[in-house]
Amino acid sequence: MQTEVKEPNAIVETIKTIVYALVIAGIFRTIFFQPFWIPSGSMKDTLLIGDFVFVNKMVYGYSYASCPSVRVPAVGINVDAEDLCGVFDGDNGRLFGGEPVRGDVVVFRHPVSGTDYIKRLIGLPGDRIQMKDGVLHLNGDAVQLEDDGVFTEVAGPQGPQQLRPICANSPVGTGGDCIKVKMSETLPNGVEHSVLDVTTRATDNTPIYTVPAGHYFFMGDNRDNSTDSRVPQTIGGVGYVPYENLIGRADRVMFSSAGKSMLYFWTWRSDRFFKRVD
Repeated sequence: MQTEVKEPNAIVETIKTIVYALVIAGIFRTIFFQPFWIPSGSMKDTLLIGDFVFVNKMVYGYSYASCPSVRVPAVGINVDAEDLCGVFDGDNGRLFGGEPVRGDVVVFRHPVSGTDYIKRLIGLPGDRIQMKDGVLHLNGDAVQLEDDGVFTEVAGPQGPQQLRPICANSPVGTGGDCIKVKMSETLPNGVEHSVLDVTTRATDNTPIYTVPAGHYFFMGDNRDNSTDSRVPQTIGGVGYVPYENLIGRADRVMFSSAGKSMLYFWTWRSDRFFKRVD
């Protein structure tokens, strides 16, 4: 007697394939690399609004913050990393932990809101940090700072949030040249990067911040347009960031969109493909 062989259900097989792909993608995103789309201008001109960055999650090891948050407001999906891996939160430790280096551009989880931020690591545990007249001081000494011309961009709405840049030459009409003073800053370990200056703000002159053990101090390269560790958490800033809240190091810009969506390929910036993040 011949046994009838049933053909697999095409819909079921498609669903299984999608599920397997999502599981593999989730494992890859959790363990190896995490994509990060730059939403604001706080890291200009190192990172621009619309840069699509790959974040190396292996370099610092793993903590609860390594689990991805999945937020799709349009369809009501809001799964936080703490929902998935919150059981590992609390000891400020990491599995296969590696120490971050001063000057790294780091994606980290905000200690209060849980939002992912990207900033430059300025202060290590035990460091004394202070801004004086817009100049960074580390452990009592001013960092090396040299003129590096200007950074110019087009004034107007940028990215999906349609944020307008802050200009040193304000007021600037839409379509005009928005100019910021550009400086080259060299940290004590030799890491050199650019910082931008627009005007004098409260964060240009700060008290001395002493970084607690197991914590780090972050600042944006666009110094006058960055919410970072210079502002305490109690008044809406970032404050000190625990070791376990680090997600990974931003290593490379894969591509960059100057439009409202990264899918608008005709707005991609041709000079930023596979650009290294320094």
